[in-house]
Amino acid sequence: MKRIAILASGSGSNAENIVQHFKNHPEISVSCIVCNRREAKVFERAKKLQIPSYYFPKTDFYQTDKVLQLIKEEADWIVLAGFLLKIPQNILDVFPNNIINIHPALLPKFGGKGMYGMHVHKAVREMNEPETGITIHMVNENYDEGAVIYQAKTPVSKSDTPEDIAAKIHQLEQKYFPKVIENTILQ
Repeated sequence: MKRIAILASGSGSNAENIVQHFKNHPEISVSCIVCNRREAKVFERAKKLQIPSYYFPKTDFYQTDKVLQLIKEEADWIVLAGFLLKIPQNILDVFPNNIINIHPALLPKFGGKGMYGMHVHKAVREMNEPETGITIHMVNENYDEGAVIYQAKTPVSKSDTPEDIAAKIHQLEQKYFPKVIENTILQ
């Protein structure tokens, strides 16, 4: 059984979707959710889903091996689902090519530090992009520069607000992210 540790920083809608997808999977399970924000709604979702969840402050990610030790015990793969911190080198070293992230744009456009959530959707709107989408990619030492695994696109109309774009992206994330994770782990 391959085990996934989900890292999240926010509401956890992608984390919940991933947990539900693998709930009765014969080869893959979600073992835990790790979060860097004590007040994040992902903890409520984890409790409802009966998935162990752990809070670690940012300092534990960068100045100790506490997070690494937990994940080494709990998982074979790491999935970032709205996780906003850069993955520290000690974790990258232990999980090379075993960390998957999703980005709410078609990389390499609109990637990098500070480009997440509504920041991305506002930038897409401001640049009058005819389309946007999601990029599911491996994680390396740089923000949003790991090898692309999968991209899905959606048109952007002139009347779409950043909120409209966010809703389109959320639909793509919910539809594709769990299946791409599954395919990547099982390949």
